[in-house]
Amino acid sequence: MPMLLIQGHFQATGAQPDGDTVHFTPDDPSEWALVGGPGGRRIEHSATGRGKLRLDAIDALETHYGADRVHQPLQFAHAARDELLSRLGFTDVQHRPDETVTATTPEAAPGFILTRGADVHGRCVALAASGTPPGTSGLELDVDESLLRATVNHHMVVSGLAYPTFYRSLFTSLRAELTTVSRQARESGQGLWSSDVTTTGAKVTGLSSLTDDMVILPKLFRRLVDYLKLGNGSLACFPAFLAGIQDRYSVLSTGERRSGLHHVVEVTDGQTVRMTNPAEDLVFDDA
Repeated sequence: MPMLLIQGHFQATGAQPDGDTVHFTPDDPSEWALVGGPGGRRIEHSATGRGKLRLDAIDALETHYGADRVHQPLQFAHAARDELLSRLGFTDVQHRPDETVTATTPEAAPGFILTRGADVHGRCVALAASGTPPGTSGLELDVDESLLRATVNHHMVVSGLAYPTFYRSLFTSLRAELTTVSRQARESGQGLWSSDVTTTGAKVTGLSSLTDDMVILPKLFRRLVDYLKLGNGSLACFPAFLAGIQDRYSVLSTGERRSGLHHVVEVTDGQTVRMTNPAEDLVFDDA
């Protein structure tokens, strides 16, 4: 799978990284213009080249979602954030109560990213790794399973601190590798999998059950939070809410193309919600 390689350094100070987002500055900031090719989405970055990464193919528990900054159980949300920063080479990370990083050692950690484009928020969607890059910055190279295993994306799934969350632009062989290691992490109860109730059922009695108790797929969490903000006490209308959002995806096990998560979400007794398919069985259209 050809991906653009960019060498640079990661930073966390002044930002609020979580288990799947972090800042990155290319050694040559002009290389941001190469991302996505002609006509592709542009990366939003500062005058010095500092931009935000959205780590490809993974989704970690939320530390501060939406205007109300709601979070998922912080035991795993913070564990994912801390593991990501550690894996990228940071130690002694200091935070304010609002999740903002005030200091790290070192201030910037060298590494590289592998990318095919940006998301709708101007973030670079990328595989990321610390250390010396395996090729020349600013050029494409083929990314295979061996190179994927060197990335933090792969490590976060192996450690059970992030869910696999696939989009159509990810090559099939890389998706298969992440599926294998995510299932191994689930079967061994690694990380968040010891508490995950995404497919077994989460009884939602209010927002606090989502923020403090239930470990579920972050995409499902975000949809539930947005639904509850409308003032709905019961989940009986949640499937209709999901139908209206029209997330578009494929179900790998059946080959079906779907619009709306209501096709893979069940609600019983007006309070208990579960996904009928595991995260790795879904491939979403690129946002």
